[in-house]
This record gives sequence, structure tokens and C-alpha cells, in this order.
Amino acid sequence: MPIKVKLYGDLREKAPQHNSNAGAPSTLNLEDNEIETVFDILKKFNIKETEISHIFVNHKYSKLQKEVKNGDRVGLFPKNMGLIFVEIIHSNSHFNSEK
Repeated sequence: MPIKVKLYGDLREKAPQHNSNAGAPSTLNLEDNEIETVFDILKKFNIKETEISHIFVNHKYSKLQKEVKNGDRVGLFPKNMGLIFVEIIHSNSHFNSEK
């Protein structure tokens, strides 16, 4: 089973055949025995660390050094989508402080 990688936002353009449907990520199925970490995925698609805001592996917030294996699901979000997550955290903390 391959590693499923989803590239969101501007990162979609890094995919060989990127999804031009606005708002939809590009989904790649990688069967590459040389990929051991999330960082290896970035190198494969020429994505710089500075372009990444959030990384998820199997729906858990992760780091570049996170090991990946066949069957894993990796989501990569660009810097310009980072505000989405900051806003959610801010809204939730504000909501919780009013209780």
C-alpha cells in the first residue's frame, strides 16, 4: 500500500499532475522505498521547509523528522494557510475563557 500524500494550497503546484480544482488538494500515491521521513517527501517534490506551515501524518500534527511507511497518510499545508489554524485556536481559546 503506498504512502498517500495530500498537498494543499500553493503546494498543489509541486505535484507532477496537480489538481486545478480550487480548494481541492492534489493527492499523490508514493511507492518509493527511499522515503523514510516527511522530509524525504519534501525533497522529492522540491518543497522547502520554509514553505510548510503544518504537517499531518495519519491525522496527527507532526514534524519533518516523522517517519513514514507504506499505508500512511501525509497532509502538507503551505505557510499562507497557517492562519486558518491560528484563527481556530484563537476562537476556541476565546470561547473557552468565557465559560
